[in-house]
Amino acid sequence: MRHLLLATAFIALAPAAVAKAPPSTDYAARVARVLKETPLIDGHNDWAEVLAEREGDKRWTLDLTRLKSTGDDRYNTDIERLRKGMVGGQFWSVYVPANLPPLEQVKETLDQIDLIRTIVARYPQTFELARSAADVRRIHKAGRIASMMGVEGGGQIGDDLSVLRAYHELGAGYLTLTHVLTTDWADSATDNPRHNGLTPYGEAVVHELNRLGMLVDLSHVSEATMKAALRVTKAPVIFSHSSTRALDDHPRDVSDEVLKLVAANGGVVMVNFAPNYVSDKARRWSAELAAEKARLNAPPYGGLYIGQPDKADAALKQWMKDNPPPVVTLSEVADHIEHIAQVAGVDHVGIGSDFDGLGNSLPVGLENVDTYPALLAELMRRGWSDADVAKVAGGNVLRVMETAERVAAGMKDEPPGTATVAIDAAK
Repeated sequence: MRHLLLATAFIALAPAAVAKAPPSTDYAARVARVLKETPLIDGHNDWAEVLAEREGDKRWTLDLTRLKSTGDDRYNTDIERLRKGMVGGQFWSVYVPANLPPLEQVKETLDQIDLIRTIVARYPQTFELARSAADVRRIHKAGRIASMMGVEGGGQIGDDLSVLRAYHELGAGYLTLTHVLTTDWADSATDNPRHNGLTPYGEAVVHELNRLGMLVDLSHVSEATMKAALRVTKAPVIFSHSSTRALDDHPRDVSDEVLKLVAANGGVVMVNFAPNYVSDKARRWSAELAAEKARLNAPPYGGLYIGQPDKADAALKQWMKDNPPPVVTLSEVADHIEHIAQVAGVDHVGIGSDFDGLGNSLPVGLENVDTYPALLAELMRRGWSDADVAKVAGGNVLRVMETAERVAAGMKDEPPGTATVAIDAAK
């Protein structure tokens, strides 16, 4: 009885359990706090390429503070909107057309790298080049945007590992193994396969990327190439701008099978905003549009109005009026983020917008670089914690960068790679 009385007294004296307050619904304030501590890092932005395409020689001197934000020739990116979007780090895409001759691809790649470095130098209060995760954290803490570069196609190295090393020395942080065309050593997602993934030279490219500390980017590659790269890489990979095939069965997206391999690898899939890669309805509409264009005018072999471009254009405009594109929304992009988190885990998802690579074809609510906070707020609205939102915003890709740096440090005594495409003939 005495023990019972003592126990009763102890319970009575124990402090009452404090109910945990629910997360704040002031999402804007929560997002601001997250992005003050963790840099928001986008895996892919085509600003440099579109500046070169539209501005010609003016690209070297154009005031980038505020650019045209409406109309068909609008930009998604400028300095004011980057600041409003609280961007802390950006992989600027270095893209050239994959159908150019190899040496022309190398020349244009160097030109674009020079443009990005020039932009950074022109605006030192806004941008600073970053070569490591520590650089990104330091630059973000100083209130600037950490600027990195990603070379968006394996063809851009001209089948020469020395060219790859030169890009690395100039600041390139990743190489996308293919763009829209299959190369001599890797299959693309949007071209006929020739290698069942990677050739021996392709594997050597992945090894050299690991040795240099550059990230292996598997956006644009075929599923067989994804699996081959994941098999041979020593470091985590990224998908700089891809979404999920479970929600939109586009070959540019990532299947659940590969998502599980990415989780085992420690990599990150950075979700793309392109409507065709986000919405299955948009993907199907795009295919129907391509078919209609061919039906109306497909020189030199056929088409309802072959050789009559005015009639074909008028008919296409009417078709577009009768068949408007599906509306794609910010919420659908958030669905892809959530799906990756469910299948691979929250440690393996990030953001890779493809801004300025999509023209006006963007989800409602994600039209410009100032809209990232709205996407993060949507995740919070769905119940995501601040810690998990920070991982998506930039924490995950920083972890991948740090791991790749450690792998490179462990390979520092290896000599530079000397493989050539010729090794494929001897396999």
